[in-house]
Amino acid sequence: MTLVRQGTLFVLMGLVQLALDTLVTVLLSRAGMPLAAANVAGRVSGAALGFWLNGRVTFARADSVLGRRQALRFLIVWLALTLVSTALVAGIGQHATLRTAWLAKPVVEVMLAGISFFISRHWIYR
Repeated sequence: MTLVRQGTLFVLMGLVQLALDTLVTVLLSRAGMPLAAANVAGRVSGAALGFWLNGRVTFARADSVLGRRQALRFLIVWLALTLVSTALVAGIGQHATLRTAWLAKPVVEVMLAGISFFISRHWIYR
């Protein structure tokens, strides 16, 4: 599959993930959950969907298998990116307002998506 096609599919799948992730984060933090915990919960919801979508659609090959090795690699990358995301979103929430953190979250996630695409393409789904 070409880089352009994979990139396009990654963006489309990512928009679905981002919507779910942000919705869960906003709803939980609005209900009183600490922002850092709500962000992790949002990322878990997006990751569960994203692992499957990207493995079966974006980076799928005729000979590819979506198994434990890919899941472990995905988990390692997800944990690292979740630490960065949570530190940034929670930091913004502490130094600004909760609403500002909500607005910043999609920006943070889009920045991390570039890193995620490269690692997914070259390591996770190989």
